[in-house]
Amino acid sequence: MQVPRDDRAVSPVVGKALEAALVVLYLGLVTTTLYGGVVPDYRATAGAEVGDRTLAAAATELERAVPPPAESVVVEVRVDLPRTIAGDRYAVRADAEALVLDHPDPAVGGRTPLSLPDHVVGVRGAWESTADPVVSVRSVEAGVEVVLA
Repeated sequence: MQVPRDDRAVSPVVGKALEAALVVLYLGLVTTTLYGGVVPDYRATAGAEVGDRTLAAAATELERAVPPPAESVVVEVRVDLPRTIAGDRYAVRADAEALVLDHPDPAVGGRTPLSLPDHVVGVRGAWESTADPVVSVRSVEAGVEVVLA
C-alpha cells in the first residue's frame, strides 16, 4: 500500500520566498535609480548654486575692499568662503577683470566680472579653499593693485 504524499506545506513557503524576493528586487531597483541618477544630479545642482553664491560673495568682498583714491593705500580684508563645494576643494582666481571659480566638477564653477573704480590698475592672485582668503589692496605708481592672497 502506498502512502499519500502531502506537498501542501511547500506552497506557502515558496509563495512567501517569492514575495520576499520581489520586495528585495524592487528596493534594489529604487536604490540604484536614486543613487545612479537623481542623487548625483541633485548634488551637482546644489554645488553649482553654492559655487555661484560663493563667487558672488567673493566679488562683493573684493569690490568693497577697494577704498576711494588716496596717496597711500594699504588695506587687508579677510573673506569668508566655504572650505568645500559639493565635497571638493576649489580655487578662486583673478582673470583680468573677473573672478573665476575653478572646481573639479565641471558643473560647478563660473566667472563673474568685477566692477572696480578707475584707479585700480590690476587684480591678480588666487585663493585656495583650504586657506584663509585675504584681499590686499596696495598703492602702486599708477593707482592701486588688488591681490588675492
